[in-house]
Amino acid sequence: MSIPVTVLTGFLGSGKTTLLNRILTEYHGKKLAVIENEFGEVGVDNQLVIPSDEELFEMNNGCICCSVRGDLIRILGRLLKRKDQLDGILIETTGLANPAPVAQTFFTDDEMKQSFRLDAIVTVVDAKHVLQHLDTGDESVKQIGFADVILLNKTDLVTPAELDVLEARIHGINAVAKIHRTQNCALPLDAVLDVGGFNLSRATELDPQFMEPEYPFEWAGAYALPAGTHELVIGHCDHGHEGHDHGHDHEGHEHHHHGNPNELDVVVMPVKSLDEKDLTAARDAAVLVFSDWESRLKNGDTVLPGATLHRLLLTEGNGKFQLKLKEPGFYLVFESCGHDPLHIHVIGETAKPGWQRDYHAAHTHNDAVTSVGINTPGDLDGKRLNDWISELLRTKGADIYRMKGVLAVKGSNKRLVFQGVHMLFDAKFDREWGSDPRQNTLVFIGKNLDRSALTEAFKACLA
Repeated sequence: MSIPVTVLTGFLGSGKTTLLNRILTEYHGKKLAVIENEFGEVGVDNQLVIPSDEELFEMNNGCICCSVRGDLIRILGRLLKRKDQLDGILIETTGLANPAPVAQTFFTDDEMKQSFRLDAIVTVVDAKHVLQHLDTGDESVKQIGFADVILLNKTDLVTPAELDVLEARIHGINAVAKIHRTQNCALPLDAVLDVGGFNLSRATELDPQFMEPEYPFEWAGAYALPAGTHELVIGHCDHGHEGHDHGHDHEGHEHHHHGNPNELDVVVMPVKSLDEKDLTAARDAAVLVFSDWESRLKNGDTVLPGATLHRLLLTEGNGKFQLKLKEPGFYLVFESCGHDPLHIHVIGETAKPGWQRDYHAAHTHNDAVTSVGINTPGDLDGKRLNDWISELLRTKGADIYRMKGVLAVKGSNKRLVFQGVHMLFDAKFDREWGSDPRQNTLVFIGKNLDRSALTEAFKACLA
């Protein structure tokens, strides 16, 4: 049985040693070995760790991402010779380290793959100071990108609003890591130990829309409207009605816009019915309209339904426009970003949407590290899959920080589970599918990822 390995990483001063001490002092009944990586000629971290029954190994002749990997393999080899079986291994990296080479160690040779399994990379983030590092694109961005679990630590030093913004920024870099908000790294230990890092169910728990494509709009609502001229109001509503709240302020999402907070892109399209088929067809048509030239409208101008992108020019986020409809029926309104709620006034009353939905909007932040998820049914051709993965890693491996997934391969009744780091990856069959649908779910985290190209290339591997 392979031994689970947890890699603790995080920038200098984030709280890694605090977390390690918490793991070593709280009762959990596990036999753990700890490997520390102190950057510099003189080791001090081992003096900061509270004494415990666990074995402590220190490597201080350089950074793990350079010459120390040999030391790491040597220490892991010594641990394998112990008579009593370990329940897990903790590796604490220096705050300056890129965690990739540490993770790659467990994909390098057969003995490492058979004896150990990379359970999770746990990244501790200093909520007070991390933004200054994210804006410079240093190792802290990679540490977040590689993470399976993120501790947003020192939450008592920032406001709840600042935490929301920071969590959205982190979620934009790594959409599948589970984020825990902590003070002094206080959280249940089962949140960081033996969590099964390749388990993609956490991605949909965190954001059910993660596996969806990104859209150029953030919200859509369907209204049953009579013919005539109505009022389209953006921002404050002075008719005395509450109107609808279509979720633009939902927690954990950044709002997409075109760079000007006083511009709002809107498309109004007639739709036959509120059946899923008609709504989906209208959504796909709206995607094409949003990529076309816009019609710029000033306050008081007329919005017409159809395949036209209307860019509404607002004043301090507010505006009123005329919505002219020749025919009664259902109309879908697609809106690009998170302004105050949009209202449609019909004869002085605020119309309510009979159907509405938030969409996974394209990110506009400048972080180069992003996540791409693919979720599709069907069986894969083993040779095509192998050829594609090999070529992908050869050409894009340096940009792919992590990849992991569960796949259905034609001819096998077992799930193929894989995870990789840069150009190294490991895949093995685990349990049978049984009554579960044969669904392919995989995720890529890295730089310069082309969602559409990855999705199309993967679908070409289907049998």
